[in-house]
Amino acid sequence: MSNNYPEEIKTPPNEYAEIFAKLAADEETDATSPDSTDDATAEISTAPDYEFVEVVAESIEILVIDELAEAGKCEPSESATEEVDGDGSKEIESETSTLASEMDDVTITASLAELKPAIEAILFVADEPVPFNQLCKILGDVNSADAYAAIVELMSDYDTRSSGLELREIAGGWRISTRPQHHEFIRKYLKSKPSARLSLPALETLAVIAYKQPVTVPEVLEIRGVSSSSAIKTLLEKRLIITKGRKETVGRPMMYGTSKEFLIQFGLRDLNELPSIEDFEDLAA
Repeated sequence: MSNNYPEEIKTPPNEYAEIFAKLAADEETDATSPDSTDDATAEISTAPDYEFVEVVAESIEILVIDELAEAGKCEPSESATEEVDGDGSKEIESETSTLASEMDDVTITASLAELKPAIEAILFVADEPVPFNQLCKILGDVNSADAYAAIVELMSDYDTRSSGLELREIAGGWRISTRPQHHEFIRKYLKSKPSARLSLPALETLAVIAYKQPVTVPEVLEIRGVSSSSAIKTLLEKRLIITKGRKETVGRPMMYGTSKEFLIQFGLRDLNELPSIEDFEDLAA
């Protein structure tokens, strides 16, 4: 540990002895001479040595930094003494940033009792389905079996109280959604809002892409019998379809397929949950 102590300040010999002698003489003789009183007062009330105080304060700071360095809590450097000088703003700023970094690194792990309500809260505020692995990580890398058991229990809670909500696995993640049996009320509410529905040509184009993907614009035209460029543009803007590369044929036309947003909007876990062609044939019959 460095010994950066201030040099010892030596006081002149008999300085205070002379002062005390004068005071004692004044008390004995009850002298009231203004000159003697002023001289004594002048010697007693000498202004403190601020330079000495600053040196001592700086030495204490350096000693503290060295002690922390030996304990492994910080590394002494030349900049450490610079931070002691002035108003200490640099040191305060450094300590604040270090504290913020430590707070970001704090790991929060949900207990078994907190799993179910924490999962419900996360899914409630999520804008899209939350994958199971991400959910476990957010909860503090909890045991996957415990997290899944909490999800199953939460699903059971919604079913037991006949809630208008349900917990569903959609598009590769978990989401809180409304129950299908209440869709009429929901549709009535949505009708009161500005229209965001798809036109019939856009729905037909989306259906062709969903069942024939990846598909090109000429192939959609061949099935529908009319141009679908405008409908495809609308579906791209609403992020219901995405590009799937180019087809290795003459002209290398762009291919299109449905997106994750498509699964979310239609409440599907994956494309295998789409109604089969046979189902449509039975309805038509």
